Amino acid sequence: MGAGKSTIGLLLSKELNTPFYDIDKVIEDRAGANIPWIFDIEGEQGFRLREQQTIEDITQLSPCIIATGGGAVLNAENRAHLTARGTVVYLKTTVEQQLERTAKDKNRPLLQAQSPRKVLTSLMKEREPLYLDISDLIIHTDKRHPRAVASEIIRILEEDGLLR
Repeated sequence: MGAGKSTIGLLLSKELNTPFYDIDKVIEDRAGANIPWIFDIEGEQGFRLREQQTIEDITQLSPCIIATGGGAVLNAENRAHLTARGTVVYLKTTVEQQLERTAKDKNRPLLQAQSPRKVLTSLMKEREPLYLDISDLIIHTDKRHPRAVASEIIRILEEDGLLR
């Protein structure tokens, strides 16, 4: 959360002239409801099932750029689809940066808690080993402009021969 996935994904999409899919937005479009509503009605489990199906569908499209929600890595099937069907970039950020970037965002159900810092710290502890495990690239985003991050990703992918 707050690493810049949607913003950087959109910039990459424009720069590379490649379709961009924000998994959360695709879920909202398919459900006709926003993420907080889905969490309220179906709970996190219902949301995660929708997320799994959406990732399965979208990762079959090629070429494309995908921004997943931060919790997508919790599902082994999601991890398998992401790693088998593309290059995975982990946009790494600190909890402090996440807090700063998400402070006013009411559209993040998991952060509607008494202590968002505790929530983010707990999520990072649980998820980071999975991010590291499936990532082809790790890019630090703290205090960096999204355009600089997108440029770095493109440069590295070109150097590694992953862009044609």
